[in-house]
Amino acid sequence: MSELKLALEVPRWTWRCYTRHLGLVVGLSLIASVQRLVVVNWTDEVPPALATASEVVVLAARVLLLVLVWRIAMAGRALRSGRDFVRRHWRSLLWQVVFLGAAFAVFEVVAEHLVSALLPPSARQTYLAVLLFVKNPTVIALTFLWWIGVIRQVFSAEVSEALPASRR
Repeated sequence: MSELKLALEVPRWTWRCYTRHLGLVVGLSLIASVQRLVVVNWTDEVPPALATASEVVVLAARVLLLVLVWRIAMAGRALRSGRDFVRRHWRSLLWQVVFLGAAFAVFEVVAEHLVSALLPPSARQTYLAVLLFVKNPTVIALTFLWWIGVIRQVFSAEVSEALPASRR
């Protein structure tokens, strides 16, 4: 199997997981979306204590999302050492860095910084608030799933693969 093909298994798994569990992923991500929309767009009107408390709620929602997706990702799988995978497929992991780096460049550098710099100062805060509202259930959620997918690929195997042939 080519290293690129192996690397592409992760974004495929990520997309399948995202679409199969869309309600869960988007639902928990919308907590951060709404919080970012309100706090970023109306920074001056939100009391600091409320802004901090809302960050704690967002953190809790993200941790819950990670835990639930981890459980979904690892169902029917056993943990294993990733040493063999890394030794044999390090090029595949480099592809993951390239893919995630490209996503970062487009959605963080271009969308958040370059486009924002092109806007008049009066529109930047609203643009950022709306962008973060959209990014949370899409880009950020997919990135979380993608990282879980990489860990899943490197450090786990289907239970039948993890058992020695004599125990299957």
